[in-house]
Parts: sequence; structure tokens; C-alpha cells
Amino acid sequence: MIINSMSLQLFNSLSKKKEKFIPIEKGTVKIYTCGPTVYDYVHIGNLRTFIMGDIIKRVLKFNGYKINHIMNITDVGHLTSDADEGEDKLVLAAKKSKKTVWEISKFYTNAFIKNLKSLNIQPSDKLPRATDHIKEQISMIRKLEDGGFAYVAGGNVYFDTSRLDKYGKLGGIVNEGDSRVDKDTNKENPHDFVLWFTKSKFQDQDMKWDSPWGKGYPGWHIECSAMATKYLGNHFDIHMGGEDLAHIHHNNEIAQSESALSKEPWVNYWLHFAFLVNKYQSKMSKSKGAITTLDGLEKNGFHPLDYRYLTLGTHYRKQLIFSKDGLESAKNARSKLNQFVAKIHTKVSTIKDGEKYLSHFSDALNDDFNTPKALSIISKLMKDSILRNSEKYALIVKFDEVLGLGLADISENIPKEIIILAEKRETLRSQKKYSESDEIREKIEKQGYTILDEIDGYRIIKSSSSN
Repeated sequence: MIINSMSLQLFNSLSKKKEKFIPIEKGTVKIYTCGPTVYDYVHIGNLRTFIMGDIIKRVLKFNGYKINHIMNITDVGHLTSDADEGEDKLVLAAKKSKKTVWEISKFYTNAFIKNLKSLNIQPSDKLPRATDHIKEQISMIRKLEDGGFAYVAGGNVYFDTSRLDKYGKLGGIVNEGDSRVDKDTNKENPHDFVLWFTKSKFQDQDMKWDSPWGKGYPGWHIECSAMATKYLGNHFDIHMGGEDLAHIHHNNEIAQSESALSKEPWVNYWLHFAFLVNKYQSKMSKSKGAITTLDGLEKNGFHPLDYRYLTLGTHYRKQLIFSKDGLESAKNARSKLNQFVAKIHTKVSTIKDGEKYLSHFSDALNDDFNTPKALSIISKLMKDSILRNSEKYALIVKFDEVLGLGLADISENIPKEIIILAEKRETLRSQKKYSESDEIREKIEKQGYTILDEIDGYRIIKSSSSN
């Protein structure tokens, strides 16, 4: 059953307003997510982005759409400054660990995938690596060069932002008087950016490929444009990423993609997720040393889904203030929800009397993915004294298609032999052999379990006196 009483509305970073979602292709949504640069463990601030991206996918599926989702792995070319300054992040990590960049890339890619599984994040349809798509990146750079949007200086290839009247569509860029001082003297304009490096600022770059401009490696920004276009085409629906990517990386993606493809818009909807901050309102980042990883949370007694629950409690466009106390509250709330689900666990029934809850849940999510409101609807459902438990359970299972908290997998782990006895009792009751069915009930109770008969079936629970 799909309930979409209101059409999906989302906040488009491009227009700076909430818009009705209209897919390019009826029934199908094409999505690109900027994935991690795999030089270290992904901290929980970045993981919030991927959790909320997962929610967006699930809401779209909840509304009946088919999804084609691409998320990249950046394993070359991302310098320590998004503005083409500093060292390559993987090269720097390799130096510190005394490993090769290839070893660093493989190790942290695997760690990232493990994090996604732990957080119950549905995998993307493809997870392309930048190093596997050098040919596509070179092809796009040549198109830009042929169109007069690129120039060679000091051995490197640059995108010429002066060719665009609308450079910086997502905002945050001022073409004159910008406080950012660029140290690359090869650039004709302060906001021009590197498409291809042949003259590296450091000499120990192991990742190099032949190109029309000499042996080198791609700039960070061209990677996403090339991979997104290869797998999603010249025009797709949604591009997602953290809010820190909007002003440089995503503006540069738009500039080079629309110039190379002669297509505007390249993407219809841009979605950006707010930072996770500490109690001092400071962004959680590796550079500041304030790193908290998912493994770190687990070592402190928290389940990854406790963190997922925490993120659902704050709207994706609002900063999430992280604290141990806040995570503890989320852990307790998830535990109570799990216990409630285990208590009412039964066969999934038809949703009839509880349709209002389904409608309200859908409306909350279709209003720019309002997960806090969606959680409040579950709280109201749990307190409903009239609705049958079987319908409550069916509703929660349906809701979890979006929330991704693993609620459908919760049971009280009733032993197989008890289930067999319960089914035999149910058969005897249907045959009106009540004396025999009562004998089985007593047998079940002696083993520490209780059968609760309900209108549409029965439930088995552990007896309160049992251990």
C-alpha cells in the first residue's frame, strides 16, 4: 500500500525554496551522491549526510518511485583545500602511515562500506571510483577545451570561470574582493579551478596517467561530473551532498558540466545536509581533531542504529548538536521502541483503522523529509489505546521501510518448538477442540511463554515470571 496524500515537496538549494518534486522520467528518479574521499575513517558528521541521503531514497521508494542511485569514491585528486591548495589527501595519508596510496584507498573504502552496512544504509546501484574513470574525465576536459572553457598554464589545465555569467549558482562565491587568497599564480582568475594536474605541488604523487596535456592526474571537481554523467546521463533529477560541498565543489561541478554538455540545468534539484556540530557549535571535522567514528561510538556502548535514530530527530537542513547525553537519549528511545515492537510482534495484518497514521506519516516525510515529525507520529501510535496491536505492528513495519531502524526484524526469539505447539493449538481451536487446545496452552506456559489471543490471531510472549 502506497499512501501519498500530499505530493513530495523538497528544498532545492539551487532555487533556495521548497519545490514540488517532478521527475524527469515518470516513475524513475536518478540520484547522484558525493561519496567520501577515502584517506581516513569517515567521521560521524559525514555519516549523517549518508544516513539522510538514505532517508531521501527510502521516501522516494515509499512514494512508488524506482531509483537509480550513483555514489562515487574519491581516491585521487582531492587536495587538503577544496580550492586546489595543499597536498593530495591520499598522498598525505600514505606518507603518515608509510603505505601506498592504493593500500590507503582500498582499506578506507572497505571501512566506509562496513559503516554503511552497520547503519542500515541501502547500497547505491553503483559505487564508481575516480581512478577507474580517468578516460571519462579526460574526455570531458577535452570538450571543455574545445569549447573555449579551459586553458593550459604552468603545465596544468584550468577551467575559465570568466566565461560564465552565472558562475556560482548555488551561492557563496563572490567574484571580486573574495577573502580567499589563492596561492596558484597560474590562474587567470581567483576562482578558476584545476581540471588536470601535470605539474604537482609535490613530487611524490604515485597516481598518474597519460593525457593530451602530459602525464598527471585529475582535479577533484571533474571526477564527479564525469562519473555522474556516465551513469545518469546529461540531465538527472537529484544531486546530494553535505552543505560544505555547495559553495566550491558543487558550484564547480555545475560550471564544468553545463559547459561541457551544453545542457542547463544539468541537475534539477540540489539537496544539502547541514553539519553535525558539538555543543560549542563547532563543525565536527578531522582538521580540528574532533573526530568521532562509528567504531568509537560502538566501543562506548552505542549501537550504530542509536546514531541513526539520533539523526532522525533533527531535520536534515538544521545543524545537529552532538553530545554523549543526546546519543544516550536516542539509545533509550530506540530501546523502548524495540521493546514495544517485540511486545506486539505478530503476523502483519491489513492496515484499515490505522490508515490515518499512515497518511500523517507520509505527509510528514513528503514535506521536505520531516523525520522529527515522522518519529512523533510513531510515539502517538504507540500510545493509541484503541487501535489493535496487529495493526500497530503492521504500521510500524511499514514506517520502517523509510526509517531503516530494523524494526521488522525484531522478535522475541520464540523457540521453534513453542511456535509449533502454538500453531497446533490454533488448529485445534479452529476445530473447536478446546480441551486439547487448553492442554497445549498449559504446556507452553510451563516452558515460560504465554499465548495472547487477539481478534485477528494470537501472540506469543515470554511470561513475566520467566528469566
